[in-house]
Amino acid sequence: MIPSSSSTSVLFFLLLLTSATAGGAVGNHSFEFDFLAFAIRNFTLLGDSYLRNGVVGLTRDVTVPTSSAGTVIYNDPIPFSDPESAPPSAASFSTRFTFSIGNVNPSSFGDGLAFFLSRDNETLGSPGGYLGLVNASRLTKNKFVAVEFDTRVDSHFGDPSENHVGFDIDSLISIKTADPLLQGIDLKSGEQITAWVEYDHVAKVLDVFLSFSISKPEIPLLSVDVDLSDNLKGNVYVGFSGSTEGSTELHSVHSWSFNMTGEGSLLRPRSTNPPHNVSDNSIVIPSPEIPSSDSGSKNHKKLGLGLGIAGPSFFCACLVIFGYISVKKWQRTRGSSTTTGKTELVVASGRPKEFNYREVKSATRGFHSSRIIGKGAFGNVYKAFFVSTGTIAAVKRSRHSHEEGKEEFLAELTIIAGLRHKNLVQLLGWCVEKGELLLVYELMPHGSLDKALHHPHDGGVLSWTQRRNVAVGLASALTYLHQECEQQVIHRDIKSSNVMLDANFNARLGDFGLARLMDHDKSPVSTLTAGTMGYLAPEYLHYGKATEKTDVFSYGVVLLEVACGRRPIEREPESQGMVNLVDWVWGLYGEGRVVEAADDRLKGQFETEEMKKMLMVGLSCANPDGGERPTMRRVLQMLNGEVEVKVLAKSKPTLTFSCGLSLSLEDITSDCE
Repeated sequence: MIPSSSSTSVLFFLLLLTSATAGGAVGNHSFEFDFLAFAIRNFTLLGDSYLRNGVVGLTRDVTVPTSSAGTVIYNDPIPFSDPESAPPSAASFSTRFTFSIGNVNPSSFGDGLAFFLSRDNETLGSPGGYLGLVNASRLTKNKFVAVEFDTRVDSHFGDPSENHVGFDIDSLISIKTADPLLQGIDLKSGEQITAWVEYDHVAKVLDVFLSFSISKPEIPLLSVDVDLSDNLKGNVYVGFSGSTEGSTELHSVHSWSFNMTGEGSLLRPRSTNPPHNVSDNSIVIPSPEIPSSDSGSKNHKKLGLGLGIAGPSFFCACLVIFGYISVKKWQRTRGSSTTTGKTELVVASGRPKEFNYREVKSATRGFHSSRIIGKGAFGNVYKAFFVSTGTIAAVKRSRHSHEEGKEEFLAELTIIAGLRHKNLVQLLGWCVEKGELLLVYELMPHGSLDKALHHPHDGGVLSWTQRRNVAVGLASALTYLHQECEQQVIHRDIKSSNVMLDANFNARLGDFGLARLMDHDKSPVSTLTAGTMGYLAPEYLHYGKATEKTDVFSYGVVLLEVACGRRPIEREPESQGMVNLVDWVWGLYGEGRVVEAADDRLKGQFETEEMKKMLMVGLSCANPDGGERPTMRRVLQMLNGEVEVKVLAKSKPTLTFSCGLSLSLEDITSDCE
């Protein structure tokens, strides 16, 4: 409930706002929106772009080099000018957005992303140096104005360096470029970067500012003298595009605001409700003219009339501002109480503790870069030493702001806080303070399974015994999550980098940021696809339904990864073609040579029948037909020799999906929003 005083303020504010719109002229024509997090109903996603936890990814999130291009466009066109006016009127605009360019392999960079304005809403170009803006076969097809953030030198477009910002019109040969390193900004740092793009149609100048903070610098990085009147005519769409070519570079847009002002912003009344988060001052009523007169008495009347209008108007404006502040204050209070209420539920369980921010900051030496032991989509992980208890821990720090990352943070906090299993990473505590979202975990001395398999420390390779323990431990954890918890937990992001190894090389499943709770007797939840390519079940990619069987598929891929020492998708050295691990192992199985898939680094030091069993269980779990996959309890029984492994078809099954089972927009958005 809203407190009575706040309710009165809100009601009064709405009444004043209604009367002001209906009874007077709107002094400034404007169009604006502000998204702290993205929602699917407001945007069109093209190509390889995707939406995950309120953040837009423009290119594929994969661990092997690939070529990819994606675009996200705001659904509604923006009326930059009235085509019926002579000459056409113009408009100024400003936009602020936060983006990041990360990489799982720092040596594999390119190509970058761009903010653009275009006449059409189907802008999707080619991957590589074309930045998803230009079609390689039809270079003049797409018409646009763009600011590019380029991370690779492409001599074809005259790029000055592998770290530059450029301004483009209808071509990727930039009109003008600038080096962000001059202001200490590396586009490929993986950190969140805030950009401001501002165009003044009167001064005919476009400025670009960059910063690692939310404070806009005083001096622009790039300033271009340009008249965009011919480019911004009529309705214009705005959005972002990004691309890679033979790279694992990740391009993400975290937040976005846009504002347009000026004579060109002639918004007309709409018959439908305005889109979410959009301010639409669409009613323009001309003020009546007062006839002029030389008479002194009439001048006094004019003065009195002016004061009579200005006085109440000023008073109403003050009340509107007061009402607006009251509403915002109530919203912040409600958001704070919601977060507090949820975290209090966690504390009530008596398990994880609430850490003091100063304590966590001190334990990580002020979140010093030398303490970083891992990076992910959520943020960085720091090694922490708490002097008061002598505890060494891992602190997971959100890269999002308090509001942006709150949903994922609370998901992980509320789910894992109520779980207890020897093969789950233990949550020690949490901290929500100073705008930070922090989770404190027990430290895993041997890091992730991914690093142990593919980047072994000091040349040490996991032994067969250690690998078998990892397989059994992970199966035990998933059996607990799927069938032994009060509410079933669907993890949705099982992969080797989310499996940690403790001091004895036992598997500990972590990272519950994408997990979902379900009642055991309920139908699967329809969601936007989340996770990592190579580990995702085919039906999950197609329908977006996360079930325990989609977790089983991901486990099967991890099991094959453990046995073979190969990534889910790898580039073949000889042919340079991409090889899918499940396809490769199934092919060897069909030829009766499945044990040949074993990791060569083991040098044959394993039990042949046990290796064969692990590979067969992995294939059973990674069966394209979800109905044929075993439960995790059955998997555990097979690995422990309690039941026989089911015989598989010699060739990998193929599936045909029915278009009649597609999800509605409401189904897709129900979970992510």
